[in-house]
Amino acid sequence: MSNIYIGYHFTIEPKELGSEILIAELGERAFESFTETETGISAFVQKDLWDEMILDDIHILQSDEFTIDYTFEEIEQVNWNEEWEKNFEAIDVDGNCHVRAPFHPKTDAEFDIVIEPKMSFGTGHHETTHMMIQHLLEIDVTGMKTLDMGCGTAILAILAEMKGAQPIDAIDIDNWCYLNSIENAQRNNCKHITVYEGEAALLEGKKYDLIIANINRNILLNDMQSYVDSLNPNGTLLLSGFYQEDIPFIDASCTEKGLTYVKKFERNNWVSLKYVN
Repeated sequence: MSNIYIGYHFTIEPKELGSEILIAELGERAFESFTETETGISAFVQKDLWDEMILDDIHILQSDEFTIDYTFEEIEQVNWNEEWEKNFEAIDVDGNCHVRAPFHPKTDAEFDIVIEPKMSFGTGHHETTHMMIQHLLEIDVTGMKTLDMGCGTAILAILAEMKGAQPIDAIDIDNWCYLNSIENAQRNNCKHITVYEGEAALLEGKKYDLIIANINRNILLNDMQSYVDSLNPNGTLLLSGFYQEDIPFIDASCTEKGLTYVKKFERNNWVSLKYVN
């Protein structure tokens, strides 16, 4: 694997919402790590996976609602740990769940999760992960057979096990996420998480009491039938990775497949929905 990266440095206005949307879109491409800057974000992609058209069809770059400029450069031997130690801050969710890097001090939060900070998605900083943690904090998952679909860093699978769920399958199509999820599960002394590299085809013939899917609108809609087919009677489906304006499409897909809407969280136009079977 190449140690040479292309680094893009984006200046974004308005910064907060624009950064979140841009990270979400770049995360669907070959970009594998992001760092926040004073004026926006920096995003990194392996040179072997880069081409001059990599930003084509990134919708936010064409939006009149944001002003985004960027430069890019070739970077050798990126030390992600060093980069993140400069930028990574611990996260507190409702005073009950603390997500931190190994170099942060432990707090007295009921659920203390240690994540090796190698990328921004899945560390808890992103609104969607934060809201999914909120859902899990409210649910008694004891003994629930659980699926973390599009697991990223496996933070949600880890929290589920800490709350008593088992067994737990964590699935991601990205090799980096697969490897990092294994590492993070071990780091948090998890005994009931099995990590798989792949997509929804892996769900055939499997059943779960709780399915967590924090991906994006298009993949959720494409794979919704697989989730519903894999959900036990009275099972719970938690969804995130999409915006307020996407709710009608997500809700229509869920309700036509027999699911019942329960609850919504919203943060900066990102939303997370809870359904039951």
